Parts: sequence; structure tokens; C-alpha cells
Amino acid sequence: MAVFSKKKPLTIGTKIGLERFDNEGRSLRLDFAGFSLVNFYLPHGGRQKENLDYKLEVYEYLIIDYLRGFLKHQKKLVLAGDFNIAHKEIDLARPKENQNNIMFTPAERRQVDCLLALGFIDTFRQFHKEGGHYSWWPYSFEARKRNLGWRIDYIFVSLPLVFKLKDAFIFSQTIGSDHCPVGVEIAS
Repeated sequence: MAVFSKKKPLTIGTKIGLERFDNEGRSLRLDFAGFSLVNFYLPHGGRQKENLDYKLEVYEYLIIDYLRGFLKHQKKLVLAGDFNIAHKEIDLARPKENQNNIMFTPAERRQVDCLLALGFIDTFRQFHKEGGHYSWWPYSFEARKRNLGWRIDYIFVSLPLVFKLKDAFIFSQTIGSDHCPVGVEIAS
């Protein structure tokens, strides 16, 4: 995981306080003057129940303990990364066929609802209300070529940053892995 920045952060953190998650190196926090950026690579959930249980445990800890506590002292927060959940039907090409599959189960989708209830905004949906925009495609069945993808990579901002949003985008033509980059432009 990496963040490229033109400005040097005041502090850098790599732990959220959940031992297994922290040991896996799944978070990177950069504190700048006036805001913080937290980059996450959240667990996939796998095919076995214990993997989904771990994923849900991470989300519950992240939302209830880490983010809620963090927002008490830093109101301007940007969350970015691979969240491994398609939140709404519009966020994947085949929602009906994937209704109970990992990355689109009701339990996972509720975790994103909880994140939004904390006061975070899905930056991409602020500007793009239509479907067909994805950030991940399985390697099988020529999924990327056929745009049979999922939007599981997000950038969320806390409410004080919403009015500074200028644009949000997905670089779907950028090839490098099964994911593509996502981005946001925020006024200074």
C-alpha cells in the first residue's frame, strides 16, 4: 500500500488497534494540516464463513471504535482504498446473480450503510449517479473486456469536506491488475 503526495504529512500511522488487521499491514494514515487521509485494504471475505466473520469484525471495529473515535478530534477525514464490498446494486454488473455472494451479502452492505451513517459520503456517487462504472473485474470470462465488474474501491469523505469536492473518477482504462485506480479532486 502506498500514497503519493506532493506535501509531506505531519504524521504517519499504520495501525488501527486491531491486532490481526494491523499485522497484515492493511492501513496507512497520513495526517496533514487540516485533514487526515486513511488508506485501507479491507479483507475480501473469502469463501469460508470464518473469513466473512473476520471481515465483518474488522468493519465493526473500524466503524464503531476507530473511525468514531478519530472523528472526535479530526473532523476532516478522507477514507480511500479497496473496501471489498459493492454497496448498491448499481455498483456491480450482475447484482441479481451475486445477491448472496461475498462482497455483496446483506451483512457486508450494511457495513457500508453504517459508514455512511457516521457522516461519510461516497465521493464517486456525488458526481456519477448512473451504473456501469467499476473498479474491479474478475480475471475470468473476459470480465473486464465485457465490463462485468464491481465497484469495490472507494473514496469517502467526512461531511466537512463535501463542499470542497470538485470531482471523483475511476480510471477504468488503466490496466495493471484486476483493479483500476480511483481518484478525487478536493479544493484546498
